[in-house]
Amino acid sequence: MYKLITAVALTLFACGAYAEEKAPTPQQSKMAACSKENKGLKGDEFKKAQKECMSKEAPAKAAAGADKPAGNQKDKMANCSKENKGLKGEEFKKAQKECLSK
Repeated sequence: MYKLITAVALTLFACGAYAEEKAPTPQQSKMAACSKENKGLKGDEFKKAQKECMSKEAPAKAAAGADKPAGNQKDKMANCSKENKGLKGEEFKKAQKECLSK
């Protein structure tokens, strides 16, 4: 029984060692870049610099995403339909096509 448990434990450990590592999330990548940028700072000075660095790009991304339609097709269509409300026939189709190709 002891050998069986040991064999199972070693197998599980070996499988875990060869498992693929997940790519870092955008937040993790940003944190790493900010840490590199603030290397050498200590304590409160480091925390303050990190906070500023981490919040730098967030408003820009939010503003850039505000004028773009959402990612999936259904949301894009809904946003484009709202933008093109009031247009009829060929005008509407043309405006929709342009909007969806953004």
